[in-house]
Amino acid sequence: MAIVKPFQCVRPNKEDAHLVAALPYDVYSRKEAVEVTKENPKSFLNIDRPETQFSPETDMYDEKVYQKAKEMLQQWIADGTFVKDGRNAYYIYELTMAGRSQTGIVACSSVDDYEKSIIKKHEKTREEKEIDRIRHVDTTNAQTGPIFLAYRSSEIINGIVAEKTAGEPLYDFTSEDGIRHCVWEVADQEDTAAIEKAFADVPATYIADGHHRAASAVKVAQKRRSENPEYTGDEDFNYFLSVLFPDDQLMIMPYNRVVKDLNGMTEEELLEKIKGSFAVECMGERACTPMEKGTFGMYLGGNWYALKADDSLKSEDPVKGLDVSILQDHLLAPVLGIGDPRVDVRIDFIGGIRGLKELEKRCSEDMKVAFSMYPTSIGELFDVADANLLMPPKSTWFEPKLRSGLFIHLLD
Repeated sequence: MAIVKPFQCVRPNKEDAHLVAALPYDVYSRKEAVEVTKENPKSFLNIDRPETQFSPETDMYDEKVYQKAKEMLQQWIADGTFVKDGRNAYYIYELTMAGRSQTGIVACSSVDDYEKSIIKKHEKTREEKEIDRIRHVDTTNAQTGPIFLAYRSSEIINGIVAEKTAGEPLYDFTSEDGIRHCVWEVADQEDTAAIEKAFADVPATYIADGHHRAASAVKVAQKRRSENPEYTGDEDFNYFLSVLFPDDQLMIMPYNRVVKDLNGMTEEELLEKIKGSFAVECMGERACTPMEKGTFGMYLGGNWYALKADDSLKSEDPVKGLDVSILQDHLLAPVLGIGDPRVDVRIDFIGGIRGLKELEKRCSEDMKVAFSMYPTSIGELFDVADANLLMPPKSTWFEPKLRSGLFIHLLD
């Protein structure tokens, strides 16, 4: 029984929405974030990455940095860049990339659902990555980046969405990367009640992207509960900003791998060792995009190779059976010596959106071998989360990315 509630949204005015909307804070380095904010003073990255407002030598985790984010948010509300909707509403957020659309419900999900595992996770979070967002949320008193949730498709919710998206959108713009963003407000009480009731029949939702943001929101809620021991559970801090998408609309792209060296082997020795567990076919200069589960591309010494895992490597275990696990357990670890990919500096990960040319480029610069992956499916993600297990790091790359700044949830 998922608790998914409408909320009073703070959002950009219609004229500025296309300027405010920004990619998630964590896709940028500090230098890149500074460049974006200089180019676009209305980008929400100014608030999401407030260190951009200070000199490079300023500690990005200094208290004054978070206070600056608070000041700017309040200023943008005061000057009309943001408007406050005075009624509880859901929003429908549709993203279209290369002619393919996914349409989600913007809402507030329950901290209690997270703690009871009704909101299911598949990734381990790291405390040091949470601390920054905890301080940002707590200081600004606002959740500014939505958590990307998925759920098993519901005919009732799909019907409501289809009806509402037939009307005039609140926002309709195309961002610089070619993604079209459309938003509709759903504020009619009969409609909001129908959506809330439909989600109450959804047994679980799943974090697709944003595990650290979700964990940070929950820890802020826990802090505020301890500061307000007579809390009722209805306070805004008991909920976090989310966008919920049906599973049959989502596209997961591969998360490819590159490795710095061959672990002391020659190219010929590496190929021989791989042949113990994988069928190997040389493709020459023709880039290898895996077309089915259990297959991989490898770029080595200017040539592409198609790898196919031996049947003996496959597993019914929801984690061990993942392609990212097969590659890690039977090639990266035993052959190339990559122990824990979370911390090993010899491996790097490249989102599928960057294409196979990026793998070739890295191998001409600072890497020796690259692997192209077949994407993890949303069903595999659900299976891992349902089993209360964790996926290996960098198993999924979701596109398109949700924009920050289009929807803000104030905590009081």
